[in-house]
Amino acid sequence: MGAVLLQVYARTFLSTAPVWTEELTRFCLLYIGALGAGLALRSGDMVNVDLLCESLPGRMPWFLRLVSAILTVVFAAVLLPAAWDYTTIGSRQTAPSLGWRMDFIHASQLILFVALIIWALMRIIEMLTGRHDGRPIPNSEEN
Repeated sequence: MGAVLLQVYARTFLSTAPVWTEELTRFCLLYIGALGAGLALRSGDMVNVDLLCESLPGRMPWFLRLVSAILTVVFAAVLLPAAWDYTTIGSRQTAPSLGWRMDFIHASQLILFVALIIWALMRIIEMLTGRHDGRPIPNSEEN
């Protein structure tokens, strides 16, 4: 946030703005998304349309939530090797304005897929053991 404020201040009040702030902001956004996706999956805050699913009779909604978690694991596991390749390619590149090695930036994708796998597996285990029904965890603000 500091980089964004610096960029806005510099564009408004100074003759030139630092070029590295946009790049730093972009890298931070990648990591915020990567770290937040797993947690959002865990709490049920991912965007979903469950109107149809939840209106189905019996255990069908539970079953569809379980299938969704399984497909999330499969999807992330399929993309994990590509994310690894993408990260290793970044070791030969540097960011233009910051000069950082890009493998550290590309690793955000590895973190994303590993987090999705971990949290989706936890959801599957909790659903199969009866500890959780797979529904979103309500926020304390919603109560």
